[in-house]
Parts: sequence; C-alpha cells; structure tokens
Amino acid sequence: LLGYEGVEVINPEGGKEDAEEEAHRGRWKQEERESYWKMMHKYIGSDVTSMVTLPVLIFEPMTMLQKMAELMEYSYLLDRADECEDPYLRLVYASSWAISVYYAYQRTWKPFNPIIGETYELVNHEGITFISEQVSHHPPMSAGHAENEHFTYDVTSKLKTKFLGNSLDVYPVGRTRVTLKRDGVVLDLVPPPTKVNNLIFGRTWVDSPGEMIMTNLTTGDKVVLYFQPCGWFGAGRYEVDGYVYNAAEEPKILMTGKWNESMSYQPCDMEGEPLQGTELKE
Repeated sequence: LLGYEGVEVINPEGGKEDAEEEAHRGRWKQEERESYWKMMHKYIGSDVTSMVTLPVLIFEPMTMLQKMAELMEYSYLLDRADECEDPYLRLVYASSWAISVYYAYQRTWKPFNPIIGETYELVNHEGITFISEQVSHHPPMSAGHAENEHFTYDVTSKLKTKFLGNSLDVYPVGRTRVTLKRDGVVLDLVPPPTKVNNLIFGRTWVDSPGEMIMTNLTTGDKVVLYFQPCGWFGAGRYEVDGYVYNAAEEPKILMTGKWNESMSYQPCDMEGEPLQGTELKE
C-alpha cells in the first residue's frame, strides 16, 4: 500500500498481516481504486454524508426510505412484546426486534439518497402499514412511521459520518420510539455506531461495535447490549451480549447471541449470573 497514506485494510478472517493481498480484492478494479482514492483522500476526517459524489457501482437498487422498512421483517417480536405480561421479557422481545435489522448489514452496498419529498409505503399481510418520507436534503434526514394492532413505531433517521481513508464511521443521531398499545408502554432506542471497512481497498465488510440501549420510558427498565468488535481472525464477530435491568439498574435477564443469527436469554441474579434451575432460551 505504498503511497496510500491513511489507508488501513483489515481482513476480518485474517487481520492486518495479509493487508497487501487483501487490498487487491473487492469490487473495484485497480484503476478505479486509484482514481477514486485521488478524489477521496482529501476528505479524510470529514463528514461525507451529503458532500461527495459516489460511483454508482457501490449502490444497491433501492433508496434509504425502502431500507428503513427492513426493520419490519421481524415485527412479530414487537407483537410478542405487547402481549407479554413480564416487563423484563418484554424488553427481551423488543430488543431482539431491534437487533434483527443488522442481518441486512451484511449487504455492503449503499442505498441511494432519496430526493426531498419522496415517500415509500409498505403494507404487508401481517397488518403492518409502514410509510417513510425524505424530509430534509441537506443534511439528509428521513422520517418513518409504522403501525399495526399491537404497536406504533416512529423514527427520525439522521446520520453523521466520519471518513477515515479506507473506512467510514456512521453515527446514528436520530430518534426511535416504539409504543406498545396494550399498556401504552413507550420504548426509546439508541443503536450502536457502525463501521464500514475496506471501502476502496479490499473486500468491504461491516461491523457495529458499541452499545445498544433500549429504555422503557414508562417504567425506567432498560436493556443494554454490547456489540463485540471483530477481532483477529474474526474473533467475536457478530457477538452480542448484555442484560435487562430494572429501574434500580439491577440485572434481571442476561442476553447473548449473534446479530446475524439469533438471540437467547436467561434469568439472572444480582451478580448477573444465571439463576439455578433456569435454562438459556432462544
């Protein structure tokens, strides 16, 4: 990588030792890499949310408004949360729903930015109606609403980014709220940041290291889940673990799993250890 200052290539299955070989993989041709690097290196450290023209080869054939609807794929988990009597198990279901969208992050293509005033509507056979609209162009901002007989979902999607040469940090700064209709419980979601690796050199892959926090604004209970960063040779990749806490911040349920597969839970004691006589359930 001689001559490409600021470039870091990481193979999630290997690490940095094979960076030179890894750099020549991916969707870019050599001449495209060099041309795009010449244009992009001046933006290192900048927020590139809407200031850079990107080549069409990195896009997938949908807009961000449609991608927002992918969170409804496993909305039955919110139905279960609404029906659940146990306030802590309710957060297990609701947070598992929030995690479910990360499976789509394995698609590393970027959705197109919608034009201001553009809308997208989804009505499925499970009785969910979802609608989203692009409400601002600079900075890009979208709003979405979904509803069925069990819940309402409202989101204002706004992102901040930081271009780091061959990677991009994405920070969600919008607001996400879910209201469970049976008891009127309001849940607030703060997702973790996301990092897109090997944007130009190497095979692009996505990681989301950091905390996801879902808070029951009605009772004060919350769930805090930690998305493990990808380590050497893929160690820890996809892994998520954490606890459901009561309003006094005492752990009640431990959660563990992988954001691209499934989540499991088990009641725990005050030290966060599994309770005797209980088992881990998926």
